[in-house]
Amino acid sequence: MPRKRSTDEGDELLARLGSLIAQARRRAELQRTQVELAVALQRGMLPRDLPTAPGLHLAVRYAPANLGLNVGGDWYDAFVMPDGRIGLSIGDVQGHNIEAAAFMGQVRAALRALASVTGDPGELLARTNDLLLSLGSDLFATCTFLRLDLATGVLESARAGHIPYVWATADGKSGVVDDEGGPPLGVEQGTRYPVSRHRLTTGGVFVLLTDGVVEGPSLDIDDGLEQVVRLAGVAAVAGLPARALAAAVIKGAASVGHEDDAAVLVVGLDGPDAAP
Repeated sequence: MPRKRSTDEGDELLARLGSLIAQARRRAELQRTQVELAVALQRGMLPRDLPTAPGLHLAVRYAPANLGLNVGGDWYDAFVMPDGRIGLSIGDVQGHNIEAAAFMGQVRAALRALASVTGDPGELLARTNDLLLSLGSDLFATCTFLRLDLATGVLESARAGHIPYVWATADGKSGVVDDEGGPPLGVEQGTRYPVSRHRLTTGGVFVLLTDGVVEGPSLDIDDGLEQVVRLAGVAAVAGLPARALAAAVIKGAASVGHEDDAAVLVVGLDGPDAAP
């Protein structure tokens, strides 16, 4: 009789374990489905093609988060504006789920749509901010928007809570464009965003980033930015293609142990005096 009870208890324990394993499998399958949906949603909202123009060099790279089921809302974009100049944006939505990926699509679409109304980067961010607030979402996004004049190399930029971008010139100079910015998009109504102006010289580059490239458990943001400055400086002096620099920067992102998406957008321009 005691053996019978022992057998019954063993069978009950096995049944409970089987039920727990089945529940765990169902949860894992649901989570995997949600992640796949978020990734597909995110990638589907990113531009398939980048603008092309004589002398313009654009390159992008993207690496997904390395932390389990997290899916971020990073994006990049480049398009021709109504006045013929090139609009460039990069940003990061708060959160790591399907809602963040969907909100990313709203921000990117808003920037493109409102660029037909105003080309000024500061006003464009202000209008996008007000529009996002009117939607009533609890999410917010950091963003940098640039407008590049291909004829002159003049580049105007505005930042909404986003990390600064990196520059380098063919004569060996490089650094971080840490100009004044405003708060993230979707936080405060009526916000204004200062505009800064720079010039993209022949053979020079600007490197736009999300924080997953330069900040993580293994590296703080200042050291991460300095790492990108060094890469950009070497690439500009050596005359490396924009795509090679973008690949080197995203490869370096692996060293930060990032728990977030990582996106890179490299912009280069050849002037009329550029070598073939």
